[in-house]
Amino acid sequence: MSLKDRLARLHAEGHAEAIDHRDEVDFAADTLRPAAVLAAITEREDRPGFLLIHRPSNMRSHPGQVAFPGGKIDPGERPEEAALREAHEELGIHARDVHVIGTSDTYRTGSGYAITPVIAVVPPDLKLNPSPTEVAAWFEAPVDFVFDPANHVHHSGFWQGRTRSYIEILWQEHRIWGVTAGIIANLAKRIAW
Repeated sequence: MSLKDRLARLHAEGHAEAIDHRDEVDFAADTLRPAAVLAAITEREDRPGFLLIHRPSNMRSHPGQVAFPGGKIDPGERPEEAALREAHEELGIHARDVHVIGTSDTYRTGSGYAITPVIAVVPPDLKLNPSPTEVAAWFEAPVDFVFDPANHVHHSGFWQGRTRSYIEILWQEHRIWGVTAGIIANLAKRIAW
């Protein structure tokens, strides 16, 4: 069975029932701006991985953090369209190279966004052309590693006058935490890898 077929089956099975998913709704504003991210998995036979980026340290929001490619949904755009547009702008990924599997649970953030993850499959070793204004570096983190709850370290910190909990996933020299780790943790509950 191909990765596309396997992932499509796991997506359908995993989204059949509600889950206790995490987000930052307790810190979110009443009105959230819609956004989408491309949770692209490389179609590797040995060890498929998520494509992730490091945001430049000079960005206004979330500088230096690890993220999925993505951004705001423009008026009239569907989440899938926004995620593909942003992935092209940030990494040079063409829509023709992406096989969209489907969307997952919206993640509401304390920074004012309602993010829809768009799960997709891309060819392995796809030639990427990162935009230096939006991407400091990119890397691939194995799905089996980031989905494993044993690699999800739970932390808490004080933010906006309240205690906030978050997940951190360390892959090699990369620190995946906050919204990105939260989305990964939700996907791990949905997709029985």
